Amino acid sequence: MILNIETATKNCSVSIAEQGKIIALKELNDGNYSHAEKLHELIGQVALEAKIELSQLKAIAVSKGPGSYTGLRIGVSSAKGLCFALDIPLISVNTLQSLALSVTIEKGYKIPLLDARRMEVYSQVFSEKTQKIREVYAEIITPDSFSDFLNADKVYFFGDGAEKCKEIITHKNAVFIDGKFPSAKEMSVISFEKYFKKDFENVAYFEPFYLKEFIGGISKK
Repeated sequence: MILNIETATKNCSVSIAEQGKIIALKELNDGNYSHAEKLHELIGQVALEAKIELSQLKAIAVSKGPGSYTGLRIGVSSAKGLCFALDIPLISVNTLQSLALSVTIEKGYKIPLLDARRMEVYSQVFSEKTQKIREVYAEIITPDSFSDFLNADKVYFFGDGAEKCKEIITHKNAVFIDGKFPSAKEMSVISFEKYFKKDFENVAYFEPFYLKEFIGGISKK
């Protein structure tokens, strides 16, 4: 039994999986970052739906980023607290990799995109089988973005960063898929594989993968 926590975007998502298969899933995506108020409530709901006590969990998996600074901090802090309290391992999951698993294609490239403010996105490139082709980048979108992949085959863009790219990337091989967010549903396969390999994080020292340094806004007061 592994508890999966996804808070990298506006989608607050929690699941419990047994042997890598989802047995309970709760998600809240109301357009706001309400993770601080709702995350532990969702954790309680999935435990109730799965008919288990948290003491039965073997590990906690958390989406490590990239993504929202605040969302990632909330998810990682909660995961660490549970790991300490239950004395179980912590597993981290690449947010873009789990997002890539939400889309199935027969041929081409999958490029999940997460909003990084203004015209910048966090992106990674995967094959049709979700094999990693290019590392995670934070990049400003231009008409020439991803041209090497677009000139070679169909490229499927999705995630909350894809919307800002539609009017800029107009290549004939560009395909945009709406309504995709990172979810604890897709995390389950990755977290189970990592548990089997004992690929755990140091609970005391683990930090989210922010990719960019945090730049605070100026108070309007």
